[in-house]
Amino acid sequence: MLLLAGPGNNGGDAIALARHLDGLGAQVTLALAKARGRYTGAAGFNARAAAKLGLPMIPLRRVELSRADPPDILVDGLLGTGFSGELRPDLAALVAAVNALADRTYIFSLDIPSGLSGLTGRASPLAVTARATVTFEAAKTGLTATTAAPYVGKLLVRPIGLPRPVKTAHPCRAFRLRPDIVRLRPVLAPTGHKGGAGRVVVVGGSRGLTGAPLLAGLAALRAGSGLVSAACPGAVEVALKAGFPDVMTMPFGTAGHFTAAEAPAVREFVAGADAVALGPGLGRHPETAGFLEALLPLPCPAVVDADALNLLAADPKRAAKLGPQSVITPHPGEAARLLGTDIAAVEADRLEAARTLAQRCGCVAVLKGPGTVVATPDGQAVVSPVVAPNLAVGGSGDVLSGLLAHLLASSLSPLLAACLAVYWHGLLRHTPCRHLSRTGQPGLGNRRNAAPRHNGVTPCSKPRTS
Repeated sequence: MLLLAGPGNNGGDAIALARHLDGLGAQVTLALAKARGRYTGAAGFNARAAAKLGLPMIPLRRVELSRADPPDILVDGLLGTGFSGELRPDLAALVAAVNALADRTYIFSLDIPSGLSGLTGRASPLAVTARATVTFEAAKTGLTATTAAPYVGKLLVRPIGLPRPVKTAHPCRAFRLRPDIVRLRPVLAPTGHKGGAGRVVVVGGSRGLTGAPLLAGLAALRAGSGLVSAACPGAVEVALKAGFPDVMTMPFGTAGHFTAAEAPAVREFVAGADAVALGPGLGRHPETAGFLEALLPLPCPAVVDADALNLLAADPKRAAKLGPQSVITPHPGEAARLLGTDIAAVEADRLEAARTLAQRCGCVAVLKGPGTVVATPDGQAVVSPVVAPNLAVGGSGDVLSGLLAHLLASSLSPLLAACLAVYWHGLLRHTPCRHLSRTGQPGLGNRRNAAPRHNGVTPCSKPRTS
């Protein structure tokens, strides 16, 4: 067994592991990135203890990984979560040599695969491709990113004895959804009736875009809402209604798009709703911007999606009218427009992008895509384990809007409703990331304004500095 020990705390972890493995009878060899006497702190203590045990130690520069008899197990303790920037050429060459052994050697990374960013989960420009990674106390946020999956392998989260005062002083700000969040789904009483199952109104539709509000309305119905109506421009009501009598319609005006003149009547109509889905099929007609301006703020919790987000991006002042009971659900393109950047910048750090969106809009933000991120204005973030390429089709976002509107109408907090909707939406059509395991106990409250405290999520952590 070969253990690669880098110059920092991660290297100290590798040295400590070598001691324990030796005690269990394993044949270990340590490859040190610097002279044994130059390790300090805990790493230095472990290096001295390993020397007293007589463990074989060689300089890292003398490691030859291209030989015909590679180690059965290689432990990657080169770089920890304090790594940033790009790998030096010599380390990049070593990482490439390690990865070349993947089909013959079991590669095991400590805390995080070397070369992977603990914040974003991106390789810089490459990283160790591990069969398994053990991370300490809590999963680092980068390890939960979908970009990290090819490098992390099986993720093992193991406690290292951090005292409670330390955890209290440094609470987690990022969490991972767990499958048992579905237990918090509202359940209808056997004696319930449609009036008590939640009333949802979908505000949207325009000429050529009638399918989106219909999909949102049907999703709310299928999820359990008792009454669902679509508030739509008068000229598109027949097209929206055709063939689906279970979704009620309420036409406003005579045009094929909303104008500012219809806003007061629409506000009055949605005043009796428990939640609104605003935006599916709304369109981008210049007069629709005036409609949105006059309609906001809404008198009830709202999901804001699709063209409503594009109209918000055109005038950032409109976002201030959303209120804390709203949830925005942009895909990366819409998020980029809201943030005044490009898709590449959003995808480079999805957690930070979602947090910034939530802060700027003053409400919960759902950044859709593989590993959807749910964020709050105070900086909390929840990462979904769902990676579902078969959801990358037109209409998926509209279905999510309707599902989320149903959950908001069920008196769930915006945060819990968003988390539950995201997981539920992909539940039957997803391929879970194999590195997102069910570990830990913290979760989400289940009423309005609840915060992540129990059931359904697992904490992540910021990377510790090496």
